[in-house]
Amino acid sequence: MTSPHGGTHDPQAAQAAQAPAQGPGFDAHHPPSPDLLSDCVHCGFCLPACPTYALTGEEMNSPRGRIYQIKLISEGEAPLGEAAVGHFDNCLGCMACVTACPSGVQYDRLIQSVRPQIERNWARSRADRAFRGLIFRLFPYPRRLRPAAVLGALYQRLGVRSLLKRTGVTRRLPARLRALEALMPDVPLRSALRRTPAHSPARTPGSATAARRTVGMVTGCVQQVFFAHVNEATVRVLTAEGCDVVAPREQGCCGALSEHAGREEEAVVRAKRLIETFEGLDVDVIVVNVAGCGSALKEYGRLLAGDPGFRERAERFAAKVRDVSELLAELPPLAPRHPVPARLAHHEACHLAHAQGVRQAPREVLRTVPDLEVVDIPEADMCCGSAGVYNLVQPESAEELGRRKAGNVRSTAPEAVVTANPGCLLQISRHLDAELPVLHPVQVVDASIRGVKPW
Repeated sequence: MTSPHGGTHDPQAAQAAQAPAQGPGFDAHHPPSPDLLSDCVHCGFCLPACPTYALTGEEMNSPRGRIYQIKLISEGEAPLGEAAVGHFDNCLGCMACVTACPSGVQYDRLIQSVRPQIERNWARSRADRAFRGLIFRLFPYPRRLRPAAVLGALYQRLGVRSLLKRTGVTRRLPARLRALEALMPDVPLRSALRRTPAHSPARTPGSATAARRTVGMVTGCVQQVFFAHVNEATVRVLTAEGCDVVAPREQGCCGALSEHAGREEEAVVRAKRLIETFEGLDVDVIVVNVAGCGSALKEYGRLLAGDPGFRERAERFAAKVRDVSELLAELPPLAPRHPVPARLAHHEACHLAHAQGVRQAPREVLRTVPDLEVVDIPEADMCCGSAGVYNLVQPESAEELGRRKAGNVRSTAPEAVVTANPGCLLQISRHLDAELPVLHPVQVVDASIRGVKPW
C-alpha cells in the first residue's frame, strides 16, 4: 500500500513485527462496531494530522494503524496484548484525524469503545493502577481539590518548590510525579476557596426588563477550584450581555475525565447525576467554558443510549449544551467594549475544534473587542499534549508536544495566549515557562467590558 504522503506500508507485516504479548480480546459489552471499522480505507490522510504519528513515525501509533489493530482483535486474530494497549494508551483522543479524514471515519467512537475494553480486560501494573487511582480519587472532587489547592499554594509560597528545583530533587522524581508537580498552577488561596453564586441576575442595560436568556452554567471540577477566576469572568460576561445565570451548588463532575480514560461506569453515574441536577431548572441553554467537558456533555445521548430511563433525558440535556463562545456568538453584543490593544495567539483546544466542530465562535467573540489582534499559530490543529489526563499518564509524549506547541506560539511573537480549555492552559503555561500570560477567551472579553487590563 502506498501512502499519499510518501512511502509504502504493509499493516500486516507491521503488526506481526510487534509480537504482542498474549492476552484477552474484547468482551461483548459495547465492542467496537465492525461497520465503523470497515469505513477506514487506509488512505493515510490521517497520518500528518496525528500527533503521536508525528512524534514516532510508527504506523501503529497512527489512527489507521490503531484501527487495523482494533480489527484484528475484534476478529480474534490478535490478542488485546501489551503492544496494542500501549498504542491505544498513546492516543491523545484529540480527534484531529476525524477532521482530516475524507471518508468520514468515526475514529472518535472507535477509540471511545476501546478504552473501556482495556480497563475491563487488561491488567495494568500495580504502579499504573495506583497512579490512575490517585488521579480519579482527587480531580473529579472539588471538595478534595480545595485542600490540595491550599497545600499547593503553601508549597509555592513558602519556597519549597524553588528549593526542590535548586537542589535538583524535582528532576529526580519519576516522570509522572515530575509532570504532576510541573503542572501545578499558581492559585491564590482566596480564589481556590471561592464558589460561583447559585444565581446571578442579568444586568439588563437601558430600558430592558427581561433577561435575554436563562443560562444554566456547568462550573466543572478542576475549573471551579483552580480556575475560579475564569468562572467568575464567564458569569460577569453573561450577565453583562443580559443573561440570568443559574449555577446549582449541588452539581458534581460531568464524567468527561472518566470517559476519556475508559472508566465508563464512573462516567455514566456522573452523567446521570448532572442531568438530574439540571433537569428541574427552567433554563434555555446549558453553558460550559471547558472544551473537554463540553465535548462530553454534548455526547450524553450516545453515552446513555442503552439506558431506557435516561436515553431521552440525556438527549434533551445534550441539545441544550453550548460552549460559552457559541452562546456569545449567537447574542449580538449589548455591553460596550473598551479597546484592548494587544496581539494574542489563539490556540484551538482539540475538544472544541475537532470534537465539537466549534472553530469560528471564539474568533467571532474576540473580534468584538476593539484593537485586539488575534493570530493563529503554526500547526494549529496539532494537540498541545494535555488531552485530559494524558500529560500525567504519558508524560514523555506530552512533554514533546508541549514544547512543540510552545515553540509555535513563540513564533507568532504574541503578548499573550488564549485557549478555551484549562488543561491546554496548564500545558502551554508550563512549556512557555511563564514567559507569556495564558488566558481563556472569556477573560479577554470580560476585561474589555470592564475596561481593565486582561493581565
